[in-house]
Amino acid sequence: MSATTPLVALAADPAVATKPRRLFATIRRRPATLVGGFILLAFVLVAVLGPLMTPYGIHQQVGAVYAPPSARHPLGLDDAGIDMLTLLIAGTRVSLFVGFAASVVSVIVGGSIGVLAGYAGGSIDTTLMRLTDYVIVVPALPLMIVVATVWGPSVVHMVLVIGLLMWTSTARLLRAQVLSLRERAAVRRSRAIGAGHARIVFRHIVPEISGLLGATTVLTVSVAIFFEAALSFLGLGDPGTVSWGRLIEMAFERTAISSGAWWAIVPPGVCVALVVLGSSLLGNALQDAANPRASIAHVSPRSFRVRSRGAL
Repeated sequence: MSATTPLVALAADPAVATKPRRLFATIRRRPATLVGGFILLAFVLVAVLGPLMTPYGIHQQVGAVYAPPSARHPLGLDDAGIDMLTLLIAGTRVSLFVGFAASVVSVIVGGSIGVLAGYAGGSIDTTLMRLTDYVIVVPALPLMIVVATVWGPSVVHMVLVIGLLMWTSTARLLRAQVLSLRERAAVRRSRAIGAGHARIVFRHIVPEISGLLGATTVLTVSVAIFFEAALSFLGLGDPGTVSWGRLIEMAFERTAISSGAWWAIVPPGVCVALVVLGSSLLGNALQDAANPRASIAHVSPRSFRVRSRGAL
């Protein structure tokens, strides 16, 4: 038997070959997936092309304090007379950066722990899972507040704080997947012909969980952006940058609500809600396509027929 036999067998596995089909089937079954993808894509384009779309600077006073929306300023002005649309676009770049960067950190940490625990098993698995359980029981937001206060306000610190405290669900999910994958025939054959642990993990296990990693990353983005907004609203964000949470904090502190300037606080809140919605719709669909056994089958009551007593 050649060393490439397990790879050929894995490539011929129907489960691997039907992954794209499962993804398209999930999209057809759940059209809301396209809505989620469109929402995320729209915000990413705004973050990338935003500086080319805004005629004003984020520190440029262009009108009166809390001027209402107009044709020239569709979202009005803030307490300093700065265009809210310009601030919202600038906040999109920072909030999305924190969300995606923190989710990548979370997936790297959680994925490494989950793969190691699931593949190694034994005492290593027990130790890593007990560590995961200890982190899970600690309330996330209060712990983030404490750590962010100690480290100081910074975008990099916020990314690390959020990413290093959100990895637990990823670790548990991937551990369960790896426990199943390590017992597959291809992995056993590779182990029998003397393949090393690193080769088995990176050639047979990691490619199989790549779809699940992508889905987890998308789902984690929504949580990371929510925590970024919460920390910034509490005054723990970088005061030198503009984010959605920072805009909400400034509007709340500078009496936007009592002044009736809803345009200073509603748009950033709506942006946070839309990104969370889009990430959830797209991430759940990707997760169902990557791990169909975890999806919930919806059974209609009409599919059941009640027999009459005479038919029994």
